[in-house]
Amino acid sequence: MDQESPAAPAGHRAHVGAQSSHMPVRIAIIGCGGMARHHLSQLLRHTDAVRVVATCEPSPATAAQFALMFDDVNMPAPPNEPDLAQMLSRYGGELDAAIIITPHVYHHDQTVACMEAGLDVMLEKPMVMNAVEARSLIRARDRTGRTLVVAFNGSLSPQVRKAAQMLQSGELGEMLNIHGVVWQSWNAFTANTWRQQPALSGGGFLFDTGAHLLNTTADLAGQPFVEVAAWLDNRGAPVDILGSVMARLESGTFVTLSGCGDTVQSCASDLRVFCTRGILRTGVWGERLEVQRDGEPDLQPVETPISHGAWEQFLRVRAGQLPNPCPPEVGLRMALLWDMIQLSARRGGRPVQPSDVGDA
Repeated sequence: MDQESPAAPAGHRAHVGAQSSHMPVRIAIIGCGGMARHHLSQLLRHTDAVRVVATCEPSPATAAQFALMFDDVNMPAPPNEPDLAQMLSRYGGELDAAIIITPHVYHHDQTVACMEAGLDVMLEKPMVMNAVEARSLIRARDRTGRTLVVAFNGSLSPQVRKAAQMLQSGELGEMLNIHGVVWQSWNAFTANTWRQQPALSGGGFLFDTGAHLLNTTADLAGQPFVEVAAWLDNRGAPVDILGSVMARLESGTFVTLSGCGDTVQSCASDLRVFCTRGILRTGVWGERLEVQRDGEPDLQPVETPISHGAWEQFLRVRAGQLPNPCPPEVGLRMALLWDMIQLSARRGGRPVQPSDVGDA
């Protein structure tokens, strides 16, 4: 694979569906909450490419709210089957792919079930709860031969793919420091939801919105984290609300990351890489790409291809038109970093290494 794509096991290729290219990809949507409604708003503008065959949502109220979106565009709502095993049994033969948008604790088992039923999967972030589950998901992907794309906006964005290529090719010289920050009024709008229940979410702000910060930083780094020190503050909540991370990459590059989930109403990020021949600025979702080269007074925009979002990337991967920018190996990398952050935080910020969390 080229430099824009994380490594995958030799011989593993994007699955190309048996349908001809002009046929819509038949999908199931598993989980119909707020993020699913966001995805559906995009899909309903591209019904020539994607058709929703069924949904799987255990809450009748949530399923009903989701179905209203089809009414708004004068389309019949697909049937909802609350039980995933029953849905796969009943509709599996009519499906090509699934998108999974459920609480994080369910991601592993639901993705395995879908791949074993013969479906390709787009899986919302974070991929799984920990590195053990991530390795299991990679084995399931290899065993079934299905395509699995993790819906990290950064990895799927042309901006971050271009930024990673520029950094890892040496175009901007040696990487010296990476500094990233993400902030959001997260605590207020997630209170009393599953996102603040550790057994379901696996973490708080730094594992939810902040997962984009961890993943995009790792994309830009293009190399392992060899040492991590971290501090997490719950601010009285059941999960982390504030996070601060210091780390060192294999090359010696220093990394500092900060997440604030309890600020004014907002959601934004800034991610900068300082190199010997330039400074690169992007965002954790790939919302920009700017570079200041030696001798230039300011950051300048870098031209990148237009992206129409995660679904466009997923469909291109399925069709064999794009190497998978975000396979489960990316999810493993981020899960391992999160495991190290949690362990260091439990130890009061003492630095930890990958071997401390079982990656020896």
